[in-house]
Amino acid sequence: MHYLTATEMIELLRTGQISAVELLDAHLRRIEEVNPKVNAIVTLVAERARREAEEADRDLARGRWRGPLHGLPVAHKDLADTAGIRTTYGSPIFADHVPVADAPIVRRMREAGAITVGKTNTPEFGTGSHTVNEIFGATRNPYDLSRSAGGSSGGAAAALATGMVALADGSDMGGSLRNPASFCNVAGLRPTPGRVPSPSPVAAWFTLGVPGPMARTAQDLALLMSAVAGFDAASPFSITESGSAFTGPLDLDLTGVRIAWSPDLGGLPIDTETAKVTADAPAALAELGARVERVDLNLSAAEDSFRIHRAWYYALSYGDLPQESLGANVRWNVERGREVTGADLARAERLRSGLYRRMSSFFDTYDFLIAPVSQVPPFPVEAPYVSEINGEALPDYLAWMRSAYWISVLHAPAASVPCGFTSGGLPVGVQIVGRPFADMAVLRLAHVFERATGHGSHRPPL
Repeated sequence: MHYLTATEMIELLRTGQISAVELLDAHLRRIEEVNPKVNAIVTLVAERARREAEEADRDLARGRWRGPLHGLPVAHKDLADTAGIRTTYGSPIFADHVPVADAPIVRRMREAGAITVGKTNTPEFGTGSHTVNEIFGATRNPYDLSRSAGGSSGGAAAALATGMVALADGSDMGGSLRNPASFCNVAGLRPTPGRVPSPSPVAAWFTLGVPGPMARTAQDLALLMSAVAGFDAASPFSITESGSAFTGPLDLDLTGVRIAWSPDLGGLPIDTETAKVTADAPAALAELGARVERVDLNLSAAEDSFRIHRAWYYALSYGDLPQESLGANVRWNVERGREVTGADLARAERLRSGLYRRMSSFFDTYDFLIAPVSQVPPFPVEAPYVSEINGEALPDYLAWMRSAYWISVLHAPAASVPCGFTSGGLPVGVQIVGRPFADMAVLRLAHVFERATGHGSHRPPL
């Protein structure tokens, strides 16, 4: 039961073929069985979840349907506040922190009927694309326990890949939804900024970091988006279109659809195994009728823009915390942020504005861009980060994530969907990028691709 899609689970709940309690118990058994191996769920609230499932069943008996997620077991990233449930942000500073209110994405999932089973692991404050922290340790890849699950939503990705939850939320600044989805053979969507509101008391206008959905299929991503998307006046760039925009069919006729294929986004080093797997994606889409063209797309203008804005955000958000209590990655980012000048911010804004204008013209020619999600397959879990690719040394812990964070600068929706496996059986994802605000179109192409290839149906050997 735990490997049904969330959409299938909802149908069984609606028709009375299973109860919310039965569904929860199946997932709790799965958590007990596999979580000690992967370390994905770091705070479990089984008793609370069972009370909620019992109430969900009473509602079903009375003919009351709370919303599109009624009765589904879910988990929330440990960056998202959960009222009454410990939320550590992966930091020892907040090891015993219990929020009094839910984050907007958590509140909307609960209002839609979802049942919270716990929190998923994340690196400290979501810093980096390898899920490890001093409180809970590392999350391991379900396909090879000696490898990383990616990050920073690595706990969510591993929990989904192993059937511990039906759906999960995550967040993405530099690939934190997409990289772990790629590493764990699941699906993740980085929505257009503002599509899923994330109000902030200190960085209300910051658009690089966004919350979003993770699931095992594109159909389930759309299901979760139908619950969490929509306007929130507390977010100044919130999109007014409601979650109902994600309730339509995902079938898409690719005849004549124009797709640009960039194998390296302008010269980025790509691991040879990753390059080989992702090179199959253009042919798969062409066989479905799409017009796929390889392009020499150089997105290197995103490099400085991303790093400057990210550094500024870290100094703003975490600069007042006791630096001696923070991990090395967070301290490094704060230090870079304190070095940012007004001239740096001006340059970052010019670069990003120019890139947005150039990509606007690009999307007049092409409907979608596809590229590798990650530049490497899952790496050893003991490694702090990827230090070289194909023998080319990388300057710091961020550099191996460029294929994801260059896309973050585009203000565009981007999905990670399973694309295949390396010769050693490690998952590799392909990234589908659409024009800004075309989130549903991206999910439609993801749906068609996953149906045609079937890579996402291969489960880990746990």
